[in-house]
Amino acid sequence: MTHYPFTAVVGSDDLSLALILTTVSPGIGGVLVRGEKGTAKSTIVRGLVELLPAHDVVEGCRFGCDPARPDPTCPDGPHAPESATTEHPARLVELPVGATEDRVIGSLDLGKALGSGEAAFQPGLLADAHRGILYVDEVNLLHDHLVDLLLDAAAMGRNTVERDGVSVSHAARLVLVGTMNPEEGELRPQLLDRFGLTVEVAASRDPQLRAEVVRRRLAFDADPVAFSDAYAAAQRDLADRVASARSAVESVELSDWALSTIARVCAGFEVDGMRADIVTARAAMAHAAWHGRTSVAREDVRAAAIFALPHRRRRNPFDAPGLDEDLLERLLDEVPEPTDPTDPSEPTDPSDKGPQGKGPSDGPDKDGPDGGPSGGPDKNSRNESQQNDSQQDADLSETPTPEAPEPGDGDSTSSPDEPAAVPVGVAAAGAPFRARALTLTGLGTGEAGRRSRALTSTGHTIGATTGTRGRVHLLATITEAARHRGTRGTAYGRLSIQPADLRTAVTQGQESNLVLLAVDASGSMGARKRMEEVKTAVLSLLLDAYQRRDRVGLVTFRGTGAEVALHPTSSVDAAARSLATLPHGGRTPLAEGLLTATKVLAIEKLRDPKRRPLLVVVTDGRATSGSDALERARAVADAWGRTGHQAVVIDCETGRFRLGLAAELASRMGATHVPLGEVAAGAIVESVTTARDVWRSRKVA
Repeated sequence: MTHYPFTAVVGSDDLSLALILTTVSPGIGGVLVRGEKGTAKSTIVRGLVELLPAHDVVEGCRFGCDPARPDPTCPDGPHAPESATTEHPARLVELPVGATEDRVIGSLDLGKALGSGEAAFQPGLLADAHRGILYVDEVNLLHDHLVDLLLDAAAMGRNTVERDGVSVSHAARLVLVGTMNPEEGELRPQLLDRFGLTVEVAASRDPQLRAEVVRRRLAFDADPVAFSDAYAAAQRDLADRVASARSAVESVELSDWALSTIARVCAGFEVDGMRADIVTARAAMAHAAWHGRTSVAREDVRAAAIFALPHRRRRNPFDAPGLDEDLLERLLDEVPEPTDPTDPSEPTDPSDKGPQGKGPSDGPDKDGPDGGPSGGPDKNSRNESQQNDSQQDADLSETPTPEAPEPGDGDSTSSPDEPAAVPVGVAAAGAPFRARALTLTGLGTGEAGRRSRALTSTGHTIGATTGTRGRVHLLATITEAARHRGTRGTAYGRLSIQPADLRTAVTQGQESNLVLLAVDASGSMGARKRMEEVKTAVLSLLLDAYQRRDRVGLVTFRGTGAEVALHPTSSVDAAARSLATLPHGGRTPLAEGLLTATKVLAIEKLRDPKRRPLLVVVTDGRATSGSDALERARAVADAWGRTGHQAVVIDCETGRFRLGLAAELASRMGATHVPLGEVAAGAIVESVTTARDVWRSRKVA
C-alpha cells in the first residue's frame, strides 16, 4: 500500500516537528494529535513510518529482539550471540478502537492449549509494534483500561502479562501516536499526562494553501506511484536527517543553564509531578540534534515546552487548552543564555520553516480523499484568532442582561400567540462543583464506564458462559471437561479438553450512561435568577460525566418551542460553549420540551441501544404556550410513563400558593418528584441522587 509522502503534506509544521522529535528520541513518549475532522491527522502519521530506518532482528523471534542487545527475558529466548539475523523495515501498527485486551497485550494461545495442552503465549499488538510506531486513531474513544495498558507500555518500554496461567514480560519500545477530535470527548488528565507531546491542528484559512492541498491530493489519487516518485528524493533526504539526529541525540549536552531553565519553565506553569521536566528535557535535546547543535539552546527549550506543557498545565476542564506564550517568553528570559562561540547558530535560511526544510508548502494534506485541508494556522493567524476570541468573550461578558419578567409576566397576561418582542436574558453559570454520582437501578449491559452497575468486559468475575468471545474462564473450562472424563478417557494421563468445553468469564463492572436534562428556560424560571443555578448544575453534571465517561445532553424549552441546546456529548469544551449563551424568557411550552427530549433519547437509542438513559426535567410544571398547553403536556407525560425509562422531575415552583403541577407531571411520568423551595445548583444534583434511592426502594417494594 502506498502512503501519502510525509514531505508532500502542506501547512502543518508544528505537527510534523512533533512527530519528528519523538522519532528522533522515542523516550519522549509519543505524540497526541488533537484536531477537528479532516485535518490530515491520519495521513501524516501513516507517512511517518517511511522515515524510520530499517533494523535488524533475531531471525524467528516473534518479539523483534535486537541482535546487538537481545532481551534477556524474551519469551522466544534466550538468543545466542551467533543467532541468525534478518532486516525488517520499520512497522506502523494500527490499533482499532474495538480491539480487545487480549489482542493488545497478548493472551493464551487457545489452539495450543486445547490441542496439545501447552500453555503458550500468543503475542499481541504491543509485540508487533516493538521498535516501530503504534498508531491509535480516535484514542479518546478507546476504553480506558486499554489506554492505560498502552501508555504504561510506552512509558516503561515493556509489556507484562499475568493472566490465564501465563506469566510473560517482553520489550515493547515503541513510538505511541494518538489522534482525537475534541468534539467527540476528552481524555482524562491522567491519560493526557502520559503522552509526551501534544499538538493542536486546525484547517488553514489561506485560500492558496487550501488550493495546494487539493491539487496535491488529486494528483496523488490519480497516480499514487508517480506522485510518490516525485517526492522520493525529499523523502530520502529527510530520512537521512532523521537517522543522523537519532545517532547524535545521545551526545547532545544538557547544560546546567538549560536544565535550570527547563525546571523554571515547568514550575512557572505549575505542572504537576516531574514528568513534564523529563519530557521537556528529552524533547529539547532531540530538537537540538535535529538542528545539528551539540548543546541545548534557548530555541530548543522553547520548542520543547510548547509541545510538552499545554496538556500538563493546571486548568479547569472548561478552560481552553493552550499555552501562554508571553509567560513562556518571560520565563525563558529570566536568566540569559550563556554564549558559546563554538556552538553552531540556528539556520537563518527563511525556507527552513519546518522539519522538511521546504517552507510552508511542506505540511499535511487533507485527511482522506473526502476530507478538508489540514495543518495548523501560522503564528500570526493563531494570535489573531485568540485576540478575536478574547474580544468576543469580553463583549459577551459586558452585555447587560435584561431583567426577566416576574412569574406570570409573558405567560398569563399575554395573548395565546407569542408576542413580537419577548424579554430575553442570558444568565452566566457559576463555578462548577463536585457532583454526587448518579446511578441507575438494575444491571445494565452498556459500554464500560464508571457509573451504574453492568455486565461489561472489565470488572470482577461473577460467572461463566459458553462462547468464544471474551476472556477464557480456565476453572470453568477445566470443570466442564472433567465432567466428561469418564467417557473420553485420558491421553498420556492428561485431561482431554474439547472446544465444546470452552467457557468464557462473565464480568460485572460499571457502565456509562446518558443523562439528558430538559430545562425550562421560560420567563418564570429566569424571574428569580434561577438560570444561573441551573446552568451551574448542568456544568457540574457534565464535569462529573467527563470524569466517569458518561454522556450528557441538554434540551431547553421556552417561547413556543424546544431546542436541543447540547446534543449528547462527553466533550466538556463543547458543552461549556453551548451553555454560555443559553437564553431564557418567554412562555413555557412544556409538552414540546418533553417531546423533544423523547426524540433525542429515541435517536440515541438507535445509535447505542445498550446505553441506559436518565431524564431530568427541571420545571415548575406550568404549561402556558397555547390554549391547550396543559392537556398536551399531560398527554406527553402519560406516554413517557409507558416507556419504562427512569426520570426525575425537579419542582421549581416557589411561593406561598402552589398549584402542584410539577408533582402531577411526575406522577404521570412515573418519575420521582423532588420539591424544592429554591432551585439551588447543589440541590438539583443532590435531588437526582435522592431520586435514585427512592426509585430503588420502589423497585424493591
